[in-house]
Amino acid sequence: MHIALESPNQPDVIALIDDLDAYQKPLYPPESHHGIDIAALSAPNVLFAVARNGEGRAVGCGAIVVGAEFGELKRMFVRPENRGQGIAIKVLNFLEGEAAAKGCAMFMLETGPSQPEAISLYARAGYQPRGPFGDYGPDPFSVFMQKPV
Repeated sequence: MHIALESPNQPDVIALIDDLDAYQKPLYPPESHHGIDIAALSAPNVLFAVARNGEGRAVGCGAIVVGAEFGELKRMFVRPENRGQGIAIKVLNFLEGEAAAKGCAMFMLETGPSQPEAISLYARAGYQPRGPFGDYGPDPFSVFMQKPV
């Protein structure tokens, strides 16, 4: 497996994000979806990582939007058939390292209670529960977490 910063605007990566949306949309009401689109993932302050298998197929991805006060983790996803191989934690560690090298001192994220595997992954990686941050408000379909660098 190879993880690198890549453009999200590639057909196989767009398909991966489409799979992520197809997975998440049935879990939450529309007003509780906080994913960002390909254009936003292509912004200069976004670090977008892709995990590719030995054949070069995109099997996972994630992003950190680097802001002045914190970096927000977005669009973490591993294809269901590739789960259980440690890909998500490797993508997370890669992104955190890249963001820390750019001076990011705090990581934050929003996920949902219908994704206990994601919450468990973030907790194992050192993320702690917190309240809403940034433009988020209280939402029973949101779980907020943070991790200092």
